Amino acid sequence: MFVDDGGQAQTLVVESPKQLAAQATLQHNGELHQLLFRSGLALAIVAVIAVVLGWFLAGRALRPLRAMATTTQQISEENLHRRLDLDGPRDELRDLGDTIDRLLARLEGAFEAQRSFVANASHELRTPLTLARALLQMRLRDPGATIESYRSTCEEVLAAEDQQEQLIDSLLVLARSQHGADEQECIDVAEVAGEVLEASQGRAAQSGIRLSASLGPAQARGDAGLVHRLVSNLVDNALRYNEPAAHVEVEVAARQGWSELRVANSGEIVPVGELERLLQPFPTVGSRRGTAGEGLGLGLSIVAAVAKAHQAALEVSAGSEGGLSVVVRFPVPAAAPPPGQ
Repeated sequence: MFVDDGGQAQTLVVESPKQLAAQATLQHNGELHQLLFRSGLALAIVAVIAVVLGWFLAGRALRPLRAMATTTQQISEENLHRRLDLDGPRDELRDLGDTIDRLLARLEGAFEAQRSFVANASHELRTPLTLARALLQMRLRDPGATIESYRSTCEEVLAAEDQQEQLIDSLLVLARSQHGADEQECIDVAEVAGEVLEASQGRAAQSGIRLSASLGPAQARGDAGLVHRLVSNLVDNALRYNEPAAHVEVEVAARQGWSELRVANSGEIVPVGELERLLQPFPTVGSRRGTAGEGLGLGLSIVAAVAKAHQAALEVSAGSEGGLSVVVRFPVPAAAPPPGQ
């Protein structure tokens, strides 16, 4: 005991080390519990804020995707002209939207080309039938018709039917070549060109057109029938759209890993800006296409389709003095022997 300043007796309690340790442990546990409570509360608040903020940011980020999905669901064959037209920063979503817009543009062009092709093909197929019907009706209504006149009419009808058969055959070849070369075999392009030139000598002589050829060994791999049709169409085109006493040049050679076929002819001057249209079915370029009695308008489009089916490069250029030069470069097969062996 001791006496304080006020004269009061006070008892001094001295705690043992065990009591001090127990009291410190109790105080530490209380502080730890309070810290855990505050940390849990703070974590819950942060979690709520993160969820709300994440939901907001995700909605903002996915908004263009929802717009893209909604717009693409509304686009069909009837409104392929619609585009996503995304705005905003140039990021991955903007790039995706622009890619879809370019895809839609290509689809629109393909559908337009298909509609145009179907319309033109229907017109071309209907023309021989209309002509045959008109000839037969005119002859049947003629009271002075004779056996010779009937014979002449039948010959004209047969000629119209032959033209229709050729057109149907060309359409089938075009469809077949657009599906690729099914039969793969090693082809000597020079041999094919030689066969086509031999078959065209008589026609060239009748038109007074000089055929010149330079045929070197050149290997390709693909469908022999389609390649023969390609060469035949090029030579036929060169002879058909030419001038009397003119020339047609055919060259086959192996150059730098390609088997190159070149067919050039004289003729009318073709505008450079319209060369691409010549590769489309039923083109109309000046007076060079669409003339009655001339080609079917599928020759060069078949050439382009066959070249694409064989992974061949196609190059069409206009001569400075008229005519066309068409070059087809077939890839040389890996197992093809070197030229001259």
